[in-house]
Amino acid sequence: MKNGKRIAALLGVAALLVIFCLPMFFALKGDFSQGAFMASLYTVLFVAIMGYVIWMVFRLINKKKNEEDKHMIKNIVFDVGLVLVEFNWQTYLDSFHFEKEKRDKIAKATFQSEVWDERDRGLLEEEDYIRKFQALAPEYADDIRRVIERSTECVVKMDYAETWTKYLKSQGYHLYILSNYSRYMLDGTKQNEMPFLKYMDGVIFSCDVKQMKPDAEIYRTLLGRFGLKAEETLFIDDRKENCKGAESQGIHALQFRDLKQAAKEMEETYGIK
Repeated sequence: MKNGKRIAALLGVAALLVIFCLPMFFALKGDFSQGAFMASLYTVLFVAIMGYVIWMVFRLINKKKNEEDKHMIKNIVFDVGLVLVEFNWQTYLDSFHFEKEKRDKIAKATFQSEVWDERDRGLLEEEDYIRKFQALAPEYADDIRRVIERSTECVVKMDYAETWTKYLKSQGYHLYILSNYSRYMLDGTKQNEMPFLKYMDGVIFSCDVKQMKPDAEIYRTLLGRFGLKAEETLFIDDRKENCKGAESQGIHALQFRDLKQAAKEMEETYGIK
């Protein structure tokens, strides 16, 4: 399909070049008696005018379509970690004042391990996950338990989170949460660090549905549970792979870096002010 369009475009350019070269051909040939030169000149002028008209019409249609696309978003879906709350496990782990080698091994066994992400799916009890963390660095089993049991201290609400979500709600948007989150972390942070939840029309945490981003099923669960249309929905997440997961289901996605960047892209791309 793309090759066909490319060939058609090349043929069109070639045809235009031939048309625009006709007056020069007849001028050099000196064939003015039969009016060929003037006819070719008029043809060039006609093609140029029609080309300009078509280009302007295309611009107007495209502009209208872009404006329609900008205002089609009705639903805004937020990730939580590093979008609406801070998750600064590095500073938290430093607060234990472990020597560097020990600190690095505990980090790899906990926050940087696959078990940490697996825990968000919520298939096991918390004690089972603690044992899995400990198995990755058994020499520090007691310290790992302490680190995990206090790990909710890593989560602190962003200063702008409540104000931002309240404002978007006041503008008429439907707001939702779609976040990978473990049961232990959720129970320990939901009440104090997530005041923005009161503005949400629906919430999905991975530990509740036993599904995780960027797997396609969790996005389908979001759309199906709340009756959302993918083309009317914008998903905001700090991870590129999670954004791609949303886009694979037809959902618009924006990768979050900071509030200023996100607000600018939301306005420029989707007309969300």
